[in-house]
Amino acid sequence: MTGGTRHDRAAGAKLMVLVVGLAWGFNWVAGRIILTALPPWTMRMVGIGLGTLTLFAAAAIWRVRLTVPRAEAVKILIAGFFNVAVFNVCSAYAQVYGTTSRAIVIAYSMPIWAALLARVVLKEKLSAVKLVALALCAAGLTILIWPLARRGLPLGALLALGCAWSWAAGTIYLKWADIRAPTLAAAAWQLLFGWLMLAAGMLYFEGLPQLWPLPAPVIGWIAYNGLIGMGLAYFLWFVVVGRLPASTATLGALLTPVVGVIGSAVVVGERPDMFDIIGFALIFAAAASVLLQPNTKHIELPE
Repeated sequence: MTGGTRHDRAAGAKLMVLVVGLAWGFNWVAGRIILTALPPWTMRMVGIGLGTLTLFAAAAIWRVRLTVPRAEAVKILIAGFFNVAVFNVCSAYAQVYGTTSRAIVIAYSMPIWAALLARVVLKEKLSAVKLVALALCAAGLTILIWPLARRGLPLGALLALGCAWSWAAGTIYLKWADIRAPTLAAAAWQLLFGWLMLAAGMLYFEGLPQLWPLPAPVIGWIAYNGLIGMGLAYFLWFVVVGRLPASTATLGALLTPVVGVIGSAVVVGERPDMFDIIGFALIFAAAASVLLQPNTKHIELPE
């Protein structure tokens, strides 16, 4: 392979980082708009279903082995419960009971909770950087949630925190389980298992889905949510992490809350107050300090 080819591949991967950040950020905006027409379980069942089809199609096109041993399938099922089912239900209801901008920023405190959980489960040391990040995160959450708590139970913020905790739990479980299946295959199966759980929850809580008639803009956002925000973005993420240093690849994850907050203001019309802005800044600084540590490989796949 020539140097020019390597340069082109790296340049293409950096462009993919930008695409991933934009795709995931606007995916939260898509969720807010879809929720005006569909209930939460139905919305997630449709979106995850489309994302699952996209990842399996990508695996087939790239000829990624999809068969996994039964023992690993059980591990992937458990990971799918945390990373797909719980995360997506919490994120949907967080937007029902709160603002999209607040939900996305609180959810993106996940790297800090993953670091804390890794200390308990995996006995990984908490570095000085991670301790500072934990303090920043705690301060940011306090500033975000305290004004809400004074007016009653801050259900939306607590559900967003559930997103962060569930993803952190799923991430640490994947590290502990040491799944050897190809990453793309493991992600595809996680989405499939999570989709089955979401479909069961939809039938129990909401009954059969009512998908027609829907406004044309909502249909467009549903297609975006499933095909781009779930399927394409995850697929590009796997390409990126294979071509770029972890710190560069992770910029795509850090771009997501920025895009999400700006998108929710422009598209949905949300206006963060001063408490929101200060809390956002502290939590973003905490996440950045953890994710951008040199020589650290991350397997987080925030949406």
